[in-house]
Amino acid sequence: MPLDFSPSREPMTTFSLAGMTDVVLLLLIFFLLTSSFIPQMGIQVDLPQVDSSAPLEEQSITVALTEEGSYYVNGTSVPAARLLDEIRAARTSQQQFLILRADEGATIGQFSSVASAARALNLRILVATERAGRTD
Repeated sequence: MPLDFSPSREPMTTFSLAGMTDVVLLLLIFFLLTSSFIPQMGIQVDLPQVDSSAPLEEQSITVALTEEGSYYVNGTSVPAARLLDEIRAARTSQQQFLILRADEGATIGQFSSVASAARALNLRILVATERAGRTD
């Protein structure tokens, strides 16, 4: 009896995409976990640079000072005369910190206005900075 080496089945012309979907899902999870989730504020300011930094608190009010002298409370433009009222309105009961994002060109007068408003509301001020040598 001669041996028959011919294929008894038809060659597979389709393949399953289940393995490919697993790889794509794993890549998506990898990129989501390794990407940076630091919120970028819409107001452009040049932060001063320091050698070390502390993480920002989750429950806080953000006040931005621009070089032109504009105030922004949680991203909303605020006139200087209404700064205290706007910070008070934006504050919730669990917020204990005010994050100050001041442009390097902002004045001490602007800083003192924000510090005075924060003190009146018993808020601690955290000054946002960038780590020295970091470029974006």
